[in-house]
Order: sequence, then C-alpha cells, then structure tokens
Amino acid sequence: MPTGQTPPPRRRWLRRLILTVLAVAVGAVIINRLGDVDWGVVWSALRHLSWWQPVVLLLVLAVRQVLNASPLHFYIEGVSIGRATQNDLGAILMSTVAPAPANYALRVAMFTSWGVSAAKGTPGATMNTITLMVTRFSLPLLGFVMLVLVGGEVSYRWADVFSLLIAAALVAAVILILRSDGLARQVGLRSGRIAQRFRRSVDPEQWAQSCVDFRGHISDRFRYGFPRSLGGMIAMLADDLVLLVLCLRFVGVSGSDASIIDIAIAYIFAFPLTILPFGGIGIVDSIIVAALVQSGGPTVEAPAIAALVVWRIFDLGIPVLAGLPAIALWRRTAGKQAEAREA
Repeated sequence: MPTGQTPPPRRRWLRRLILTVLAVAVGAVIINRLGDVDWGVVWSALRHLSWWQPVVLLLVLAVRQVLNASPLHFYIEGVSIGRATQNDLGAILMSTVAPAPANYALRVAMFTSWGVSAAKGTPGATMNTITLMVTRFSLPLLGFVMLVLVGGEVSYRWADVFSLLIAAALVAAVILILRSDGLARQVGLRSGRIAQRFRRSVDPEQWAQSCVDFRGHISDRFRYGFPRSLGGMIAMLADDLVLLVLCLRFVGVSGSDASIIDIAIAYIFAFPLTILPFGGIGIVDSIIVAALVQSGGPTVEAPAIAALVVWRIFDLGIPVLAGLPAIALWRRTAGKQAEAREA
C-alpha cells in the first residue's frame, strides 16, 4: 500500500539496524538463560561436516528457492519459473543491501525487460508477498495439530493464536478486495485511516484507489494463482524444514536427541518471527534451540547452535550471494534484448 511520503533512506537504515541489534540481543539473552554455551563444543560440532554435505544442502536450498519464487510464476502470466527465481534472488539481494522499495523497483525493471508491464508485475509481486505472509502466520495451526497428536504442551503456545488471526485477516482482506470495486475501495479507505493514526503522511484515498487498481489487475489470475501459490509456499516450508533437519543431523544431533517431530514443532512455532529483519536472526534461532533443549536435554544445546549457524549460512547468506549472478545475468541478457529490439 502506498504511504504518501516515505521516510528518508538514512532513517529506514537506522530502523533496520536497531531492530536487528535488538533481535540479536534478545537471542543472546534467551541463550544465556539456557545456560553457559560451550563454544568449543559448538566448533567441534561444526567440524563434523564432511565435504559432500554442503553440496547436499546446496541442492536442497536450490529447490527451496525455486519453490519460494513459484507464486511469481503463478500470478504473473508470461513469467517462467526460471525468470521468477531469477527475479526473486535479485529482490532478496536488493532488500538486504538497500532500503525499500528498491527490491520492488528491481522486480518491476526485470518484468518490464521481459515484456511484462508494471501494471501486471507489481500486483503479482504484491500477491507473492501476501501469499508468503498468509503461509507464515497460518503455520502455527499445523503446530497446534501436531502438539495435540503427540500429547505436547499447548498452554504456553496460545500467544501464537495471534499469528493465526493475522493470517485470517489477510485472507479476508484479499477476498473482500477481489469481490467488487466498492468493497476494494472500502478496505483501502479503512486500512488507510487506521494506518494514518500511526503515520500522518498516509493518504487513505490513495490507499483506496490502490486497492481498486490492485483488484483490476489481479482478479483474473487469483483463482488460478492463489491455490497453486499456497501449495508452492507449503512445499517451500517443508523443504526449508528438511534443510534444518539435515543441518542438525550433519553436526551430530541424532534422532534420539531431537526427533523430526520435535524439530518440526520448534521450527513451525518460530517461523512467524522470520518476518523480523534478516529473517529474525537471533530470536528465531534461540527459540528453536530452546525448544530442542527442552525436548532433548542440555547436551543438545551446543550442536544445535552449530546447526543453526550452518542453517543460517544457507538459509540467509547464500540466497543473498546468489542475487549477484542473478542480477548480472539479467543485466547482460536485458542489454542484448534491448540491442535486438533497436536493430
């Protein structure tokens, strides 16, 4: 949604830096409450990795990134799964090194160079984000089901119901927007008025018009794209969980120390917090480690931390680095296409 005037880049960078430092600090506090970490054992666990294991992790990560980009393919006609992945990797890099909306600007530039108008590309990219948000915040529902099935403790998890309410609100808002121009305008107007209470620069009328325009561009692809995109996001999360399980097993956390069910429950309830800057690094990791220590005992702590270090390298670091060749390839091919059109 538009917000009228956007904050200066320096202020946006400062906000991201403060949130990141806060996340790391909270993570450190949680880890310290678990007990003193034997970093020597952590390093020893990292040395368990064999040369072929990072190759396996790279292959799993590659599948994850393709699935992560699949909504762009489903929502935007004319964007292949390969180009969707290239676009997504470039946007990941831009969102890391530059303040918003640099990532959306890059997405639109790529779409335009591929013959997809900004009027189609921008709503598709927006639905890509919304689909991820719906999946992210609805994931605890699966966690509650798993806890009931295995007889786990549910009482202290009720705060995650708030996450489910966010997912329900997002789905309801999208359905209302797509139903008619009048409802789309009302959703945008009311959302803009709520946002205006927190930021005076927000223009509710602009939000209302944006919702109407959004409906006009995405309504034809929603029935086709939304269920397929949800399926792609669910598969992506399953693949990401496989990546985490492999990281744990590769550094020496056995099935008797942490079962796949234990790992899945820890991951599922921590995942909504990946909405924080840099994937909630620090907070998400410490919550997963704490859950694994609770189920497997204190001996799991050090190797679990080692596994989370490896997971973050592949989960966050490598996709950012992969954005460099993705953008370079696009610039090279886009230049050749421009020359061909001029000729």
